Amino acid sequence: MNIKSCEKKEKSMAEIIIEVDAEELDNAISEAYRKNKNRVSVPGFRKGKAPRKIIERMYGSSIFHSDALDILLPGVIGYAMDESELKLVGYPQVSDVDIEEDSSGAVITIMASLYPDVKLGEYKGLSAVKPAVEVPESEIDLEVDAVRQRNARIEKVDRQVENGDIAIIDFKGFLDGEAFEGGSGAGFELEIGSGSFIPGFEEKLIGMAINEQRDIDLIFPDEYKEDLAGKPVVFKVTLNELREKQLPELDDEFAKDVSEFDTLDDYRADLRGRILKVKQEDAESAFENALIDKLLETVEADIPDSMVEEQLDIGMQNFARQVSSYGMEPSAYLQLMNTTPELFRENMRASSEKQVKAILALSKIAEIEGIEVSEDEIEAEYKAASERFGTEIEKIKESTEKEQVIYDIKLRRATGIITDNAIAEEPEREDGEKPEKPPAKSKKAAPKKPAADAEVSGDAEPAGTEPEKETKQKKEPVAKTAPDAETAVQEKPKKPAAKKQQKPAAQKPEGDEQ
Repeated sequence: MNIKSCEKKEKSMAEIIIEVDAEELDNAISEAYRKNKNRVSVPGFRKGKAPRKIIERMYGSSIFHSDALDILLPGVIGYAMDESELKLVGYPQVSDVDIEEDSSGAVITIMASLYPDVKLGEYKGLSAVKPAVEVPESEIDLEVDAVRQRNARIEKVDRQVENGDIAIIDFKGFLDGEAFEGGSGAGFELEIGSGSFIPGFEEKLIGMAINEQRDIDLIFPDEYKEDLAGKPVVFKVTLNELREKQLPELDDEFAKDVSEFDTLDDYRADLRGRILKVKQEDAESAFENALIDKLLETVEADIPDSMVEEQLDIGMQNFARQVSSYGMEPSAYLQLMNTTPELFRENMRASSEKQVKAILALSKIAEIEGIEVSEDEIEAEYKAASERFGTEIEKIKESTEKEQVIYDIKLRRATGIITDNAIAEEPEREDGEKPEKPPAKSKKAAPKKPAADAEVSGDAEPAGTEPEKETKQKKEPVAKTAPDAETAVQEKPKKPAAKKQQKPAAQKPEGDEQ
């Protein structure tokens, strides 16, 4: 075979026409014949015994062409990628096939995405605002209170319902005098003030006594499911049991119980340090992202659609992995969020295009700066991932291609060149005045996750996920959010080539707050 022509098209595409000679085509047709001859019936011959020429004469010379093409195409496309001397991305697509009537040869046309030319502006000396970092006492108080709540004892009480209590109730909802589907429950545990049920339900339980029955008149929210949205209903509720949370005393014994520290002051100091670390990392990340945005304003690149589609695929895979890791089906989560896979994917498009553009820009910087990656750096990446996930290093290597690790290291070091040479501007004061002291040079941003991490880690929780109760080991005070179209794409594109209690309909879906 040989390349007849190779022509660059718009949108970083190339049309490559490959000629396949008669011998190559005949070999492919012969192989197709051998694979299919047992399926062809020819009068006078047992199945599988009719010669190829007889079958072609009876059914037409093109009978085996489709299967022959399937046999030919991998070799044709591989040849085109190797011999075209073009830097291709993704997998080329066949756009046209022309086989001579006498099978004396074939002409195959493929469309391939070209790695786009990237033009950069100045990437050193960029400036952006770097968020100020502080940890007020109120944030530490909130974290401590959350730990107290998770370590509270639950005791039965015999009194009227108060906010914060756990009520064990039976309830049944009626619409126009008829019970509606999903509107009933028995022995249901409801924390008053949690906002789990529709607005007004929990508040109207306050003051109830054990064994008391009460009718609660409510109107479903307009954004609720269609058959109930905006409609008045009556819930008949019986209070079976009442429990209250008894919070541990806020003293040194509490600190000993929930951490490795002997005093409350030491525990609070440790919390402050961990919160500060997270905020500093967030500030560095925000600063880095702002610099990348500045960089992208100067980037010119005709990005092929295939690169964006590949990034969209990665975003959807990220989303599915994140949601599944918390025991939810992605389809059920999307239904809860009142969207579809198609719409969710489309909502990722702008972020995916930006992500691809950033990757191209950073790759160009790595090329300009002549960044090389040593074997020691590669081994360190694998080792870090192995330690982080408690997995043997050989298994990490098996699941993560070496080229991908090199690729990610180069991008991270290119990012470091931008941040190391950037100017960090201080945020404006609340009075709108500029800071008096001159801007200082930025420190290097925190390193990104290695590729080996990205393959096995998810970093978002679906809404409503409860933190585990703290015991001796502290939990990181990091707020996590549900995956969305914006966060799902935040994984670098590959280098080219315990169930919760069932909620009745009366409950407000998690993540549905407006």
